[in-house]
Amino acid sequence: MIYTVTLNPALDYFMNYEELALGEVNRTGKTQISAGGKGIMESRMLSLIGAKSKALGFLGGFSGQYIKDFLNENQIDSDFTEIEDLTRINVKLKSQENETSLDAAGPKLQESEINQFLEKFDHLKEDDIVVFAGTIPKSLGEDFYERLIAKVQKQKATFVMDVDGQKLLDSLPAHPLLIKPNREELEAIFETSFKNNEQIIPYGQKLLEMGAQNVIVSMAGDGALLFTNEKVYFAQGIKGELKNSIGAGDSTVAGFLAEYSQSKDPLLAFRQAIACGTSKAFSDDMPSRAFLEEIYKKVNISEVK
Repeated sequence: MIYTVTLNPALDYFMNYEELALGEVNRTGKTQISAGGKGIMESRMLSLIGAKSKALGFLGGFSGQYIKDFLNENQIDSDFTEIEDLTRINVKLKSQENETSLDAAGPKLQESEINQFLEKFDHLKEDDIVVFAGTIPKSLGEDFYERLIAKVQKQKATFVMDVDGQKLLDSLPAHPLLIKPNREELEAIFETSFKNNEQIIPYGQKLLEMGAQNVIVSMAGDGALLFTNEKVYFAQGIKGELKNSIGAGDSTVAGFLAEYSQSKDPLLAFRQAIACGTSKAFSDDMPSRAFLEEIYKKVNISEVK
């Protein structure tokens, strides 16, 4: 079983606009409400490609109920811990030129709610994979991911870190199955900048040395690199119309895990990851299964070293 953990889920409110004038009344075009949060997006993609998963996290209020109903309607298995506070609402503004996100901080969680959530990890099995994704509400404390990783390791299960910055680095000694920083996140981690793909390679390998089992570095339309302990692979960027980049990275992680959980082959998993991430970026919301399979056929991977 693949478990996705979204500690700070959100109700995402998408608004399309042509021009935005601060301090004035603005009229939007198309609007859409969707269940948001990195782990939830991963569960949506896992469901699309037929991988068995369960979404975990915290939900509360009318916004949390909307997310719960959304997941049920889409037949996505979940076991969220109910909270008294309100699940956050994020506003996503999109024009032809750019995308802007206004993300709320998140709810205040009570100790009883936290303990109820933690108990779920006592039932993990050795072949389970747990994906820790996204930000942490401040009320959980800065060390909460470390606490969760310890519980996963106690059950001899496997974990994936879909986070950035220091929390990503802090997880590496525990040997996550996969991490997926994008180019900008990798530059921030090592306080450097890259002019070409070759300059990225030593830093991807450094993350392996620091403890990661597999590393994907995504570079948006310029493709992605996969680092394993044996080899480095490059997936070329696929040409197409970018419609919605939100969730593309999460879909990449989901694609990798769906395949890897079955085959244990990181190269096959990388191919599925690229297909899922790209097809998501080329779709307004989730791609159709047919479109995903069409993109899968276009994935071109070569060995770098």
